[in-house]
Amino acid sequence: MPRAIPLHDVGRIPLPGDNVTIATRRLEPGTKIVDGERRFELDCTVLEGHRFTIQPVACEELLLSWGFPFGTATSNLDPGSYVCNLGMLAALQRRSIDFDLPAKPNFVDDFEPYRLDVRNFQSAEQVALHEHQRTFQGYRRPSTRGVGTRNCIVLLGTSSRSSSYVRQLAKRFEGIAGRFRNIDGIVHVAHTEGGSPISNNLDYVLRVLSGFFIHPNVGAVLAVDSGDGALTNPVLRHFMQVNGYPLQDVPHEFLSIEGGFQSELDRGEAVVNAWLDVVDCYQRTQQSASSLNIALQCGGSDAFSGVSGNPLASWVTKEIIQYGGSAVIGETAELVGAEAYMLQKVKDLETARAFLSMIENLKQWASWHGATAEGNVAGGNRFRGLYNIALKSIGAARKRHPDVRLDAVIDYAEPMDQPGFVFMNTPGNDLESIAGQVAAGSNVILFVTGNGSVTNFPFVPTIKIVTTTERYEFLSGEMDVNAGEYLDGTPLDELGQRTLDLTVDVASGERSKGELAGHTQVQIWRDWQQRDATGLDSILDCPLPSEVGIHIRTAETFSDVGFPAIRTTVGFASEQVGLILPASLCSGQVARLAAERLNEKELGFEKNLSRFVSLVHTEGCATSGTGLDELLVRTLLGYATHPLVRCCLLLEHGCEKNHNDGLRRELKQLGFDPHRFGWASVQLDGGTDQVFNTIDLWFAKALSNFDPGKQKIVGLNQLSLGMLTSGSISPQASESLVQLIGGIVASGGTVVVPEEDGLLASAAFTACLRDTDGSGPTLVYGGRISTPGLHIMQVPSEHWVEAQTGLGATGVHIMLAYVGDGPKQGHPMIPVIQVTSQVAVLDGWKEDMDLILDGDPAHWSQEMLRLLIETFSCEYSPRSFEHGNVDFQITRGPLGISL
Repeated sequence: MPRAIPLHDVGRIPLPGDNVTIATRRLEPGTKIVDGERRFELDCTVLEGHRFTIQPVACEELLLSWGFPFGTATSNLDPGSYVCNLGMLAALQRRSIDFDLPAKPNFVDDFEPYRLDVRNFQSAEQVALHEHQRTFQGYRRPSTRGVGTRNCIVLLGTSSRSSSYVRQLAKRFEGIAGRFRNIDGIVHVAHTEGGSPISNNLDYVLRVLSGFFIHPNVGAVLAVDSGDGALTNPVLRHFMQVNGYPLQDVPHEFLSIEGGFQSELDRGEAVVNAWLDVVDCYQRTQQSASSLNIALQCGGSDAFSGVSGNPLASWVTKEIIQYGGSAVIGETAELVGAEAYMLQKVKDLETARAFLSMIENLKQWASWHGATAEGNVAGGNRFRGLYNIALKSIGAARKRHPDVRLDAVIDYAEPMDQPGFVFMNTPGNDLESIAGQVAAGSNVILFVTGNGSVTNFPFVPTIKIVTTTERYEFLSGEMDVNAGEYLDGTPLDELGQRTLDLTVDVASGERSKGELAGHTQVQIWRDWQQRDATGLDSILDCPLPSEVGIHIRTAETFSDVGFPAIRTTVGFASEQVGLILPASLCSGQVARLAAERLNEKELGFEKNLSRFVSLVHTEGCATSGTGLDELLVRTLLGYATHPLVRCCLLLEHGCEKNHNDGLRRELKQLGFDPHRFGWASVQLDGGTDQVFNTIDLWFAKALSNFDPGKQKIVGLNQLSLGMLTSGSISPQASESLVQLIGGIVASGGTVVVPEEDGLLASAAFTACLRDTDGSGPTLVYGGRISTPGLHIMQVPSEHWVEAQTGLGATGVHIMLAYVGDGPKQGHPMIPVIQVTSQVAVLDGWKEDMDLILDGDPAHWSQEMLRLLIETFSCEYSPRSFEHGNVDFQITRGPLGISL
C-alpha cells in the first residue's frame, strides 16, 4: 500500500485558513496525503501550481486562497478534490496533455464585488524611514531629472512612422558604447503608436515619450519624426513645454526625415557622434537610495507568483521605501478582485476612491469592446494554475508589502513627484505597463515571473525574479533571482537582503541577465477605437465578406507576359525564405536575433534559400476584445503558409494566449500537417541560448533535403498582387493603376486592395466596376485568397503598416504602392515597390522611389508591370528593403484592447 505523503511535501497553503492548497509538483490520482489527523487522496491528476481542497467544501461555499475568495463550489467537495472552473478546463483542452481532465467544472467565478466601507475607513501611516542611509553609484542629472542607474543615448521614434529609421540608426552604433567608459548604450525606442490620423491614446503616447525624453537614465536623446502625421516633433515639443517637462536639461535634437532615407541616416549619425564625448563625461557618484524608483512588474505569472516572487519583490520595495525611495505598481486589470487587499493600508479616503475609480473605469472601457477584465488571464496563466482573474489578482497584489501603505494613484505615464508606494493605471500587458512606469521615472525594474519571461527594457535595467527553483535552474541564463529558495526553506529576510543587495549593485552598474542577453523591447499602451458602447452591436453583427473575387471591366490586356517562378506546395513563388514566426510580442525579439544568426551563417543559401525573416509584432499577450484572437491567428497562419515561405518555425514565448499547441490545432483545421513546421519555446526550451540551438538544428534538418525546385515560366494568372496608395493621386496615375489591375485580373491573376484605399474612390476605379456586383469587401483582414480576380480586404484602421501586414497574410507575392505624399515603410518579407508621379515627392525623396511615373501616361501601366515582373524574377530589389526601411504590425480591429 503506497505511503501517505505529508501535505507540506506536496502542497503550499498561501495563508492559514485557506481551504485549498497549491500543488508544488504534479500529483497523480490516488495519491494519498496526510495533513495532521486528516488523511485523503486525490481524485484526479493535479498539475504543478494547480489547486486541490484540503478541507470539506460544501456546495455554494467560497474557495479561499490568501484568505480571499476566488470562486464558489458548485457541488460538495471532499478533501483531495481537484478544483477547476470552465476557463481552466477550456485552456487545458487546447494543450497537449497526457491525462484525462475532469468531466466538468466544480466551481464558478461568482465572487462578491468589493465595496468601500466609508464609515469605518481609517487612514494608515507609511512605514518609518530607516535611521541609517544606504547609497548606490548613480548619475546625478540637472534640475528635477533625478538620478540615473544607466547613461544611454536614446534614439526616440516619435511615431511608428519613424520606427524603422531609429532601428537602422541604432545598427550603425552597435558595439560603440564599449569604447566609452561611461556610456551604457546607444539604444533605439521604436513603437507602434502615432501612425494613424486619429487616436484615442494620444495623451498617453505623449506622456510616455516626454517621460522617456527627460528620464534620468538618458544622457542625450534624438527624437525622429517622419515630418507628417498626427504625432510629430513639434506636437511633442509643445506638449513637453506646456506640461513643464525640463526639456532644456537634456542634450537633445529633433530630426525630421525630410530627404532620402540613407542621407537622413547619415545626418542622424553625425548628430549622435557629436554627443559621444559629451555623454561620456557623465560619471557615477555616490547617491542616496532615496533616488531609487522601483517599477514592480510581473509577467508569465504562475500560482507561485503570489507565494514567493511577489512577496520577495515587496520585501525589497519596503526597504527601498524605508530608505526614502519610491515604487510603482501597475496592471489595473490584474488587481480586479484584489481591491480589499490593496486597500488594507491606504493614505486617505481620496486615494482609496481614486484607486477604485480606475478599476471601475477599466471595467466599463472593456465592456465597450465586448470584453471583461477576465480577458487578462492568458492561456499560460491558466496552464500554470491561475484559473481566473481573482487568483491572478490576489497573487499580483502581493507586490504591495502588508506593512506598506498605498500613497497615491496616478494615470498612465504621469510623473511621480513624491516618494512612497504608488499605483499607476496601466494595462496588464507587461511591455505596455513598463513603458508607463519608466516614463514616470522608474530607474530599476523588478520583474516577477513564474513561467520565465525574458523581455527587457532598453535603457532601464530589469531584474528577473523567478518563482520556483526548478524554473530558475532551467532558465538560469535569463533569471537573476531564485525566489523558489523561499519555497525551499530559506527565510524571506535572508533572501530579501540578498535581493536588495543585488538591486543596489545593478543600480550601480552591474549588468542584469537581461542586459547581458541583449534583447530589448518597448511597447506603449496601444490605441483603441471604441470611445463608448456606441456601435458595438453593429460591429458584432457585421456580415463576413464573400471571399469571391470581383471580375471587372477593363480595356487593358497584357499579352505574352511570362516570368520565371518556383512551384511550391501552395502555388508559385518568386523566391523561398526561411521564416521564424513569433507567436506573441514576447518572443519577437528572440525571433529577430535567431533570424539574424541564421542569415550570418548563410544556412541553406547554397541551395537557393534567399534569406531568413522574422515577423516581429506586438500582439498575443494580455489583449482582449471580440474577434481579436481569431484575427491574430488568421494573420499569423497566413504567413506561416505563404507561398514565399519554404520552411517556417513558430516560436512561442511560453505563456501567451496563442501558444504553439493552439496554433498546431489551427493549422490542422486548415488542412496543413503541423509536422511540416518547426516548433520552439523560449521558456520550455530553456531560454534564449537553448532556443537558438533548437531553431538552428530544426532549420538545418529541414533544409538538408531542400529541393529548390526548377523554375518554370508562368503567366499573370499565377500572380497575386497587393496594391495600396497614400496621399493624393493624379487622374492619370489613377487611370494607370486601374489599367494595371484590370490587365492582371483579365489575365486570370489576382489583385488585393485595402478597403477605404483612396484609389477605390477615384473616377477611374468607379468606372471599371460598372455592371459588376459592387465593390464591397471580399476578404477579411489577412483572409486567404481562394478565388482569382479583384479582392477588397477589410482594414479596420488607417495605419499604413497594418494595411501592408494584412495584405501580406492573404498570400500576395508582391505589393505595389503609389505614394503621393512621400515614401513609406516597406514589408520585411514581401517586396513593396513604391512609385509616384508627384513632383513634391521627387524633390525630396527621389532616391527612395522605385519607379518615377513621368512621360506619356499611356505607358505607365506597362512600366509598372515591367518592374513588377523584374522584382518577381529577383532581378530588382525594392529600395525600402535595401535600406532597411521596413516594418510589420498586426491590426487589433475595432474591438481589440490591452487589458
